Amino acid sequence: MRKVVSGLFVSLDGVVQSPNEWQFAFDEEMGAALAGTLETADTILLGGVTFGEWAGYWPTVTSGEDAGFAKWINESPKYVVSSTLDTVEDWENSTLVKGDLAAAVDELKAGEGKNITVAGSPTLVRSLLELDLLDELVLLIHPVVAGEGRKKLFADDAPMKKLELVGARPTSSGVIIATYRPVR
Repeated sequence: MRKVVSGLFVSLDGVVQSPNEWQFAFDEEMGAALAGTLETADTILLGGVTFGEWAGYWPTVTSGEDAGFAKWINESPKYVVSSTLDTVEDWENSTLVKGDLAAAVDELKAGEGKNITVAGSPTLVRSLLELDLLDELVLLIHPVVAGEGRKKLFADDAPMKKLELVGARPTSSGVIIATYRPVR
């Protein structure tokens, strides 16, 4: 069965919003971890907000250092989970998921292929974790306090969810790549 895996940049104070504003370095080890995710996944889950931000950008990238990722994400099947969007036809290979999230994810997991990765989409990550649909959470923890006014991965009133650490390693820039699995 396929796994649903999420990888997110996060600050020490739990912020995931706009990492481009507080991520001070991107090192080789982080690049290798993200490349590993791409090699082991062939399907993408996106929330509506991330889809809206990315659909206008990634299809336009054809050269430069992001061209490899752009090619991968543009060609891969994307499933967009949203209760507010009416269409996702602006971005090739995109399918809108409305209704029962658990049923949709279970169907994807039962299908053929590699892992299913969640791109960005922290609200979706929270929902997947709460519904016990997320199999692995990879956090790239940056040694920075991003500060107030930015969205955190988990709200202060989030329900308790126990996770087990299955791997952790520091990078040359001081980021810790920590991999967790929900305790079931």
